[in-house]
Amino acid sequence: MMAYKWIYRQAPHERPLLLQQFLKQHGFSKAQIARLKFSGGQLFVNHHQRYTNYQLTDGDVVRVYLAPEPVADSISLSHSPLSVIYEDEMFLVLNKPPLVPSIPSRSHPTDTMANRVKGYLAAQGAPSLAIHIVTRLDMDTSGLILFAKSSYAHSLMAQQAQTKRLQKTYLAIAAGVLTPAQGQIDLPIRRAAEHGMRRIIAADGKASRTDYQVVATSAHASLVRLRLLTGRTHQIRVHLAALGHPLYGDALYQGPQCAQAPRQALHCAQLSFYQPILKREITLVAPLPTDMARLWAALSLTT
Repeated sequence: MMAYKWIYRQAPHERPLLLQQFLKQHGFSKAQIARLKFSGGQLFVNHHQRYTNYQLTDGDVVRVYLAPEPVADSISLSHSPLSVIYEDEMFLVLNKPPLVPSIPSRSHPTDTMANRVKGYLAAQGAPSLAIHIVTRLDMDTSGLILFAKSSYAHSLMAQQAQTKRLQKTYLAIAAGVLTPAQGQIDLPIRRAAEHGMRRIIAADGKASRTDYQVVATSAHASLVRLRLLTGRTHQIRVHLAALGHPLYGDALYQGPQCAQAPRQALHCAQLSFYQPILKREITLVAPLPTDMARLWAALSLTT
């Protein structure tokens, strides 16, 4: 059973909180509090089990034992290797290789990052094998991918995504030389067809914004750093293609094809978020993968 601990501090002239109010301050939703009360979770104050209407006193030690979570049988265990960049009691950050899906699908039912994480957690003897993927990447995209170890941790990251405290920065190799060298792409995106994978720029699409900065250029390409301000499917790929600078290797959006670009040249290079239990900012980096480094080296030699 996963557990978290806090010490309650009552500010001078502040009314004492009820345990339920304290839990809400720490990001527990009504549904999560209900699971603590009715689905096997436990609440302790100073080693005594308490109800949510218990009134706290300054210095009280609050321990929360999360309710057991159902484990999806549809996600089988895979023991393929993982590149672990960061891990604590709440989160797991991995460097995803290209050509590995994030989650199972009909065409890729087994060896995905979710399967690998489940196998990793099982090997570690983790208290829960429930899979909570926070930042999903396209199959061809490489780089940092974040998993939460509980629904509570997942909800905290969802809140940080809403407030922009959870930040992702990408590196991409795009066709041509972008001008100006930095700016913001503000173009709405929607699905091209009701059941299709492809996205397009359309006035009736969802608001989509991407900051970009050109890091380096060659005669026919740009190495670009991008930060997502919204989280639309294929956002970077669609935005760059709309500017006339599709990603190398991105056949879906008519990017240049070459032997050195067997997949879209897109990599999640940096991830930052706030760890609420440790009370510190976490910033993680993953260097440009070998295939993209080779592609950029080859493009840099062309004239």
